[in-house]
Amino acid sequence: MEQPNSQRAATSQHVSKDVMVDTVDSPVIKSDDVEDNTLTSSKQHGEYKRQLTSRHVHLTRRKIISLGSNIGSGIFIATGKALHQGGPGNIILGYALVCSLITAVLATIAEITIAFPTSGNFIDYANRFVDPSMAFAAGFAEWLGWTGVVAAEATVFNIVVQYWAHDSIHKVVWLSVFIFCVSIIFLLPVRWFAWFEYICSLLKIFSFILVIVASICVLAGAGPTAHVHGSETWGSFPIFANGFRGFLNAVLLSIWATGDQVFTGIMAGEAVSPRYSMAHAVKLVPARVTLIYMTGAILISFLVSGNDPRLLGGNSTTSSPFVIAMNDAGIKGVPDIINIAIIISTASLAAEGIYTASRVLRALAHAGLIHKSIAKVDSKGRPRYAIAITVLAAVTLTYINLSNTGVQVFTWLVSIVSSSFFCVWFVIAIISFRFRAALRAQNDPLFTEIHAYKTSWWPFPPTYLFVGSIFPLIGCIYIGILPLVSLLPSETKLKEIGYADEEQDSKSINVYNFFQYMLGLFLIATSYLGYKCVFRTKIVDPKKADLVTGRRTLDEKEIEMLDEYYAMPIWRRFFCYIQLW
Repeated sequence: MEQPNSQRAATSQHVSKDVMVDTVDSPVIKSDDVEDNTLTSSKQHGEYKRQLTSRHVHLTRRKIISLGSNIGSGIFIATGKALHQGGPGNIILGYALVCSLITAVLATIAEITIAFPTSGNFIDYANRFVDPSMAFAAGFAEWLGWTGVVAAEATVFNIVVQYWAHDSIHKVVWLSVFIFCVSIIFLLPVRWFAWFEYICSLLKIFSFILVIVASICVLAGAGPTAHVHGSETWGSFPIFANGFRGFLNAVLLSIWATGDQVFTGIMAGEAVSPRYSMAHAVKLVPARVTLIYMTGAILISFLVSGNDPRLLGGNSTTSSPFVIAMNDAGIKGVPDIINIAIIISTASLAAEGIYTASRVLRALAHAGLIHKSIAKVDSKGRPRYAIAITVLAAVTLTYINLSNTGVQVFTWLVSIVSSSFFCVWFVIAIISFRFRAALRAQNDPLFTEIHAYKTSWWPFPPTYLFVGSIFPLIGCIYIGILPLVSLLPSETKLKEIGYADEEQDSKSINVYNFFQYMLGLFLIATSYLGYKCVFRTKIVDPKKADLVTGRRTLDEKEIEMLDEYYAMPIWRRFFCYIQLW
């Protein structure tokens, strides 16, 4: 968190004193669950319920959901595909770049979210500071991305369950079961979603710890085979396979695996004290994402060779790189636990995808960018029309490619999701510059208020975010034109394990591959240009930008809480970031 400003400004807007409960641990304020508080919203559309309270988001003030949400199926599945197509060097560099971009994303959006904690987040900011057309395109991109996540997780679920099913049941059954189980959560009040995410987060955390410990033991020679892993996996396969294209592909897969993390800002818009929660999330979330995904990528690079065909899936079973490593070490039971953890992760992320996508769709409607009826929220705090549209779209994306294999569908969905997320990053970078321009043009005293939050090292974060997002853009175009080469062992060995290479035709330029990587970009660009042409929107003048609506200043209790927080010694403040109790 930023150091407090020495000047104390009067607060012109207050929240009720009994709602000082937040989605992120507070060092001072304690309260029971809050079921009745709502977000500022148009009365004709209904209001969200502030049901994401301390009891739901932590157990005895733990940050379980926040921690668990960073552990997704991508760490178990996408890392294997990135390793095969890019080699150990490219996968590590790709994840490192994406983790640094996530840091820039949250640092960039934080100061705006704290000042204007609206549920629409970057959609609202693009609409008021940049251009309604860009707000529509960014919202569409985010909605498309998270809807694609739901379909991708369903595909991953179908792939992983074949570890036990061996294709004995048609995949349409598995996909239907998955979509039904995830969707039914949203027929219940919002608090059930919070409890579901909490339980899944607990299971994911324990599973991830088990996987990391088991992987380290396998590296040291644990298991019946007693094989001690050295650097042989780095020597048996090109370190930078497919060169620059391999790196760009690793970046795209990393974006899908980690997510865009804009979800953090959307959640902060529904928190009771965004000043505390978002300021902490700026440091906590990137650190967790980096630790989790870099640890996973490094371990995998030493455990499994990139030319292992099981990374892409054989005819009989499909394995994550961690499962491959455990099976090769002769360890029984752990592979099943890992696959169960993957299934839990797919369900959790799919539910998170529906939650986020429906909120984004509702925000578009609430801003008047799409039909306003979609903005309606029922008495339980659910945007039911937005949820219904999102689920329908997710089901369509899930079933539309049933004739294709899991790997092909997965590649399509990853490209759509990745394109959507890095396009949103572009927009967030632009929003930051336009927001600061509006503050300067109107001589706004935002950063002189008590405990005002200001992004450190600005304009470096948005500049780095803007420039860094060019890499995945280049990746979509470059790989779309010049496909990746699948580097596999001899055909004899492939036939022995029953592997059918689904990417052999990728060695030549073809239209199918081009649209596979460019479809997401095409849809997003079309949404922007189409909205611009139809509604003739104009770029917002910084002098006329709205710096009033939805603006939130601190009330007395928040100021007291922050005063006490900053009065703590540095070591105690640091402890607030890492404590889980």
